Amino acid sequence: MKLTMESLTGGPRRSVRAALRAALAASMLCLAASPPAHAQGAEPIRLGVIEGLTGAFANAGESVLRNLQFAVERVNARGGVRLPEGNRNLALVRFDSKGQTEEALVMLRAATDRRVPFVLQGNSSAVAAALSDAVSRHNEREPGNRVLFLNYSAVDPVLTNERCSFWHFRFDANAEMRMSALGDALAANRSVRRVYLLNQDYSFGREVARLARLAIAAKRPDVEIVGDELHPLGRIKDFLPYAAKIAQSGADTVVTGNWGNDLTQLVRAIRELGVAANFYTFYGNSLGAPSAIGEAGVERVRAVSEWHPNAGGAGAEQIYGEFRATLKDARDDYFNLRNVVMIEMLVAAVEAAGSTEAIAVARALEGRTHRGAPYEATMRRDDHQLLTPLYVSVMTRATNAPGGARAPGAGVPVRHDVEGSGFGFRTERSVTAGANAQAHRCTMVRPEK
Repeated sequence: MKLTMESLTGGPRRSVRAALRAALAASMLCLAASPPAHAQGAEPIRLGVIEGLTGAFANAGESVLRNLQFAVERVNARGGVRLPEGNRNLALVRFDSKGQTEEALVMLRAATDRRVPFVLQGNSSAVAAALSDAVSRHNEREPGNRVLFLNYSAVDPVLTNERCSFWHFRFDANAEMRMSALGDALAANRSVRRVYLLNQDYSFGREVARLARLAIAAKRPDVEIVGDELHPLGRIKDFLPYAAKIAQSGADTVVTGNWGNDLTQLVRAIRELGVAANFYTFYGNSLGAPSAIGEAGVERVRAVSEWHPNAGGAGAEQIYGEFRATLKDARDDYFNLRNVVMIEMLVAAVEAAGSTEAIAVARALEGRTHRGAPYEATMRRDDHQLLTPLYVSVMTRATNAPGGARAPGAGVPVRHDVEGSGFGFRTERSVTAGANAQAHRCTMVRPEK
């Protein structure tokens, strides 16, 4: 029996009689075939995804689910997770936080009530901080029902520094790591003279602004910061007033950590006003941004990520090709390979621990290195921060798109566009995992048992 996300989250119900007939038939088949105890009937290992699946950032939440479902199905296709009692599949369980912190805490309680051993979240560092604290309190109260919190994209550095937790693991480069790479790329661009900082008004956005100021002061002190503004998270419907301020400031460059609709609507407003600015972003390669930017972004928009479709690597290319083949709509083509790395490292830790018990899996994750496809990465033991490579890439026309061309100066074809936009990204700067590591400020408190 193939377990799907729907079957674990309230899909269509059969009648009681039909369900009994199906169960009887399945049990008779099992008896006839005499399969080993670890066959397909074993209970799956459930991964609770607490994410905003409705509301302002629903597109970001659904994108995460596509990525995670793909990563989970890769594991299940090869037989699942190997445990002493037999193989077990992975299964995602959806918990809609609506993008709200309080709702996410309610969903965490729902997950622990169902004894889901692993919770996953990433869209919003404010939500991640609340979940991390709540998981620590829960695990102290209920040692027989502990959970691990796997964070795939909440990158506020505090989560693996001052507020680090033994029960929290981050599988994305934090904002300090990302801004270091992005700042180096900005410093190398001598056309940058006047910078406008525009970010979301919450912990992550404020941290991006702070780190950008530090990076510019250290690496390009000749650059003038002509604007530094925060806007409400997920509540702005019209970014034209912000775009007008950028235009009036005379800025030639915008630095932003905006994501989701807050990024897409910002770049649409910039394009509508015809502002010819460079963009140095955390997420400008995703969730509709390339289509919104269009031709105006060629050689102007940069993004920083752990990988991108034109970064190369035979193993990574193959995995990306498999993901792309699952899509029915090219606009859904936003792929984060870190989700594959996270699921693979979790599976390896569970297998090494021989258990899904949180403390055993956490100890198996600490210091673990993922080798091979899609890329090598190490979970630092001291703060539970993944050390991962990073790429700064610049937007250009894809080779197979109308007007497409080879990457300027490199002679390397930009073979893949993103989200069916006709625009792809080429590597401008890459940083190895070791070179990208930043000092941490975590004092980890580890449970004795």
